[in-house]
Amino acid sequence: MHSIFKPLTDHIVFTGDLKTDIRLFLEANQCSDTAIHCIEVGAESRIIALMYNSDPTAAETAGWLHDISAVFPSNERIDVARQLQIDVLPEEEVFPMIIHQKISRVMARDIFNINNQEILDAVGCHTTLRSNSTLLDQVLFVADKISWDQQGKPPYINELNRNLQKSITHGAFAYINFLWERKETLKVIHPWLKEAYEELKDKVRLVS
Repeated sequence: MHSIFKPLTDHIVFTGDLKTDIRLFLEANQCSDTAIHCIEVGAESRIIALMYNSDPTAAETAGWLHDISAVFPSNERIDVARQLQIDVLPEEEVFPMIIHQKISRVMARDIFNINNQEILDAVGCHTTLRSNSTLLDQVLFVADKISWDQQGKPPYINELNRNLQKSITHGAFAYINFLWERKETLKVIHPWLKEAYEELKDKVRLVS
């Protein structure tokens, strides 16, 4: 485990139950709201995985883990990423919040001993998605957008749910398209999001 994680874990007695330990970890590091969000996203991921024949246990696990990097404030995340030898894109420099997906991926592996590559990859792209996304990537991406961590009802939720009835890819694209139509208002356009938009746009068009 990287030394940067030691102060976050030394005061915790882990139980060996992943769901319990993720909650303990987040609550012990003053991220109780994130703990609730992660558990909710895990539950939503399981539901969506069952709808689309994805592995429900892997999906739930990815949901529990996706935001564990919330323990690092946004203004520290670029420095944290560099210490962890994570590749930092220019867009992430401008908007550090967005690199939390990559940090969560490393934390899932190093703190919680997750070695399932598909789970790690889904955690690592849950905010932006990516090109050549897997079924699990899309399940977690959509679940996170349904169980969002803001107040009120997501402005895109009706369109997302309507498209989710067609396919998981339609559901994922509905959210990306929502952002794309408002891209002038975004702080950055992450290149992974742009690549996912271009790819899924064509896939959705072919299936529709």
